[in-house]
Amino acid sequence: MTTRTERDFLGERQIPSDAYYGVQTQRGKENFLITGVPMSAEPEFVRALGFVKKAAALANRDLGVLDASVANAIVAACDRLIAGEMREQFITDFIQGGAGTSTNMNANEVIANLALEHLGHSKGEYQIVNPNDHVNYGQSTNDIYPTAFRLALILRLSHYMEALRLLQAAFFAKAREFDRVLKMGRTHLQDAVPMSMGQEFHGWGTTIGEEVQRIAEVRQFLHEINLGATAIGTRVTAAPGYPELATRHLSEITGFTFILADDLIEATSDTGTYVLLSGVLKRTSSKLTKICNDLRLLASGPRCGFNEINLPQKQPGSSIMPGKVNPVIPEVVNQVSFLVIGLDLTVTLAASAGQLQLNVMEPVITFALFTSIATMENAVNSLRVNCIDGITANAEHTRDMVLNSLGIVTVLKPHFGYKQCAEIAREGHETGKSLREIVVVERKLLTPERWDEIFSFENLINPKFEQ
Repeated sequence: MTTRTERDFLGERQIPSDAYYGVQTQRGKENFLITGVPMSAEPEFVRALGFVKKAAALANRDLGVLDASVANAIVAACDRLIAGEMREQFITDFIQGGAGTSTNMNANEVIANLALEHLGHSKGEYQIVNPNDHVNYGQSTNDIYPTAFRLALILRLSHYMEALRLLQAAFFAKAREFDRVLKMGRTHLQDAVPMSMGQEFHGWGTTIGEEVQRIAEVRQFLHEINLGATAIGTRVTAAPGYPELATRHLSEITGFTFILADDLIEATSDTGTYVLLSGVLKRTSSKLTKICNDLRLLASGPRCGFNEINLPQKQPGSSIMPGKVNPVIPEVVNQVSFLVIGLDLTVTLAASAGQLQLNVMEPVITFALFTSIATMENAVNSLRVNCIDGITANAEHTRDMVLNSLGIVTVLKPHFGYKQCAEIAREGHETGKSLREIVVVERKLLTPERWDEIFSFENLINPKFEQ
């Protein structure tokens, strides 16, 4: 492998000749062998760095502090990142010391070398286009990294929200399919009152829709940025008017409306928005855990459990028990949910660990949030495609369980009062007789016709108020 020599104030490093990154990226790669997950694993972050660096170059060009030919070459290089090119050149680990400096310099070096090629020069001829003096002009890791992070989250959340919407639609489709399936509702895992299976699935769809709304609400906070704050928020090295102009350019080239923070000192060290977002991701995980636990219960058995629904059979469930099939998709979604809940604690601790004018723990927040979003999106898609879409109902079985249940005595309370209904239920429990046998045949408290009217599907699902 042929190499080129690059230098910084700490010394020299040999860089592969075909690499677009440079010496500081190489040092970052050597220093931070932590997760084994490079920044290239999150394409939206690479694209976001391209957008932010492009906005900075346009602003500096317009303000006359960056030569137009150099600025235009930087813009052309950034456009390639935005288009999805050069991802493999982003080799620094997600978790790193330096508050993201290695990632920022990775972007600066790749963009500088792309700009050099655009101008007809060779990689490493930094006297023409320099990673620090030109690509990073009027910038700091401390405003570039969080701005790109926020933009990347906005882009990434769009995919995740769509996955949730599709899951919601899948639940609603099953709700319509199971609209006439009678089943017993339960509280405390005990028989409660009847409902339709469609109502149960519709409830799950509604709760997922609420999560899309909460994500949309917290996502708005990501639109406030500190671009132009530079090191700590004092705008040091930034040209007059640069923060406002760079923010405007970023809004124009991304199509999102960004707002420059009123207090750049505060905005540079504050990571509260990430805590809010992580909390919403945790909330969704908690809800999905509950739904998947319900699915596993309702599909349990099949002969010695609830056996109300059938989950798609995806793989043999045991190496020793022939014919056994496990609810593997809800199980894996549960595990992803637990991971996200744990990563929320990581975000909370990292956000609280900021000191004075900067929170240097932002890289681990980045890793935690992108891991949470990516794994949860995959889990949500798998739950929909590999489980929800293929669920079938055991309608006859669920109907028989309702009509044989003592829980339906609640429907008779308006007619006989709590005390008499409790006595009827106890007799049924002690003797094993059905409620119909006790109420209609033995005690003749209701005619068969009146019983059928009270216990019709419509009245059980949408009971009429009776006094």
